[in-house]
Amino acid sequence: MKKTIFTCLTCTLFMFALLSPTLTHAQTYAQDLETKKMILVLLQQVAVLQQQLLALQEKEAIEANSNDGAMLTNENNPIAIFNTNLGDIEIELFADTMPITTSNFADLAKEGFYDETLFHRVIDGFMIQGGDPSTKTNDVARYGTGGPGYTIADEHVAGEFLTNTRGTISMANAGPNSSGSQFFINLVDNQNLDFNKAPLSSKHPVFGHVLDGMKIVDDIGMVETNINDLPTQDIVVQSITIK
Repeated sequence: MKKTIFTCLTCTLFMFALLSPTLTHAQTYAQDLETKKMILVLLQQVAVLQQQLLALQEKEAIEANSNDGAMLTNENNPIAIFNTNLGDIEIELFADTMPITTSNFADLAKEGFYDETLFHRVIDGFMIQGGDPSTKTNDVARYGTGGPGYTIADEHVAGEFLTNTRGTISMANAGPNSSGSQFFINLVDNQNLDFNKAPLSSKHPVFGHVLDGMKIVDDIGMVETNINDLPTQDIVVQSITIK
């Protein structure tokens, strides 16, 4: 497609170049109505082809920015498969470097804790958040406040992959050692949320990254939300399978 558009654009510009000498003789081309019409048509074709090429380049840039197909950092690490009503998302859990956090998450998933929960906080250009059991109810006022009934210790570990970049999954919390079940997936690089990066006011441990399904994550990130960042349509985590 891109090659075809480029070829058409080249041919159009070539035709325009053949006609352009007449443009240097104002009296000549002003009298030649057919030439003027042809030049106008060619200019319109160039504009259309340029728009098509730009749209294609933007599409390719979006696809290139997706981290679908990312490689495992450790073949022994478990994979969490999120089955949502918009599609599946596969996430590598960094059990080798974040054992407390990944073990807690995997245990809850195996118990069915996350089944039928919602992504209750979605901010385009930032992240999508889920993992609150309160979202299984109709008590919207409680969304974002629920957990498993306990908290876990923060694992603040420095590492190449343990930073809040696009496609990573991180623990949501309300302060030090307050994580329980809620998590978020970064839509963009949010390294200001790392424990060891400025402004050091928000510290969210990364414990995995998306291997496949980043398009689904992006689709969730673009849904319509209300003033509280709650999607106007339910985005459901139907189940999470650990393998």
